[in-house]
Amino acid sequence: MFAYKIITDEVQATIHFEGDIDIDAGDVLEDEIEPAVSPYTNIVLNLEKVFFVDSSGIGLIIRLVQVLQELGRNVYIEQTQPEVMEVFELLQLDEILGKEIFR
Repeated sequence: MFAYKIITDEVQATIHFEGDIDIDAGDVLEDEIEPAVSPYTNIVLNLEKVFFVDSSGIGLIIRLVQVLQELGRNVYIEQTQPEVMEVFELLQLDEILGKEIFR
């Protein structure tokens, strides 16, 4: 099951994801999360409670980050679980999105 919570201040939105990021999360990411966070200058994707991301989920994350970056937003991914980070590294996500995005 996928869930999220957005915490905001004046310039930053932090999205706390929980559960699996897969094809089922697609509509939520595009229809709910993207519009909710796009007004903020800094956007943090907190993956502390995400233990599984499939190929669809990777595509969704890439799309979300790229759309927000095209709007001039600073996007960061933090607190990634080791098993998820291993998948990100295998797919060279840092080469696609930039090393500075991971913190």
